[in-house]
Amino acid sequence: MSEFVCDADTTDFEHKVVQASHQVPVLVDFWAEWCGPCRILKPILEKLAVEYGGRFRLVKVDSDREPELARRFGVRGIPNVKAFVGGQLVDEFTGALPEGQIRAFIDGLLPSPAEPLRREALAAFGRGDLAGAQRLLEQAVAADPELEAARLDLVEVQIERGELEPAASLIRELEFRVRDEDRLKKLQALLALRSNMPADTSESELAARVAADPADLEARLALATLAAERGEFRPAFEHLIEIVRRDRSFRDDIGRKTMLQLFELIGSGDPLVREFRGELATLINR
Repeated sequence: MSEFVCDADTTDFEHKVVQASHQVPVLVDFWAEWCGPCRILKPILEKLAVEYGGRFRLVKVDSDREPELARRFGVRGIPNVKAFVGGQLVDEFTGALPEGQIRAFIDGLLPSPAEPLRREALAAFGRGDLAGAQRLLEQAVAADPELEAARLDLVEVQIERGELEPAASLIRELEFRVRDEDRLKKLQALLALRSNMPADTSESELAARVAADPADLEARLALATLAAERGEFRPAFEHLIEIVRRDRSFRDDIGRKTMLQLFELIGSGDPLVREFRGELATLINR
């Protein structure tokens, strides 16, 4: 047995599988002595574990000797191979598949070769080096155009740098095929927020305009945008709900639309979102 293949039972499954899968993908082969297909699959998996040189690990579990593990992970037929990544069960297959299909299964679990560039970019972003982060993410996307996380990261950096048109273009590319829909919606909301930022007028001047004329909806929208940008969402929502109350037709119902975008950005579980979602519903259903 190679260094990349081992057996596991209930006493060490957590260590050998769950914890280890935070480092590399782990394939767990549930098998039994009496199982003919298991004897076909076993040498293929062991060969691939050696060939891949530690890019994944193979852990074998005798389902007859470890019925508790088999029940825990819903093994109904063997051989049953379950894949763990980041401590989670992410995929599986049953039966002795051809080697080519098993390779494809394994390759789908392995991190992208562009992932190191992405991690380096995130570190640069954390340091405030936006230009460096963008350069690294562009390299990551060029190295692996299918690495969705890098493309979404690039959108965020472009927005932070004020490159709103390129960010909008990349969002349009991702819009109908993205898997991480929640993050895309948050980025769309952030882009909309930045697009509404007032260019020159100071916040004090905007506040003075609203004080002089509460129906100055352009000034209200600008104040809401500035407040939301600082994370002060209550005053932002108060201005936006007032826009909705006064004129739904203003800039194509931008008050309501901006509130919905902020709901996405903050998250539906936030008490402030629940409060103003209810207030908005009451207002528009009158």
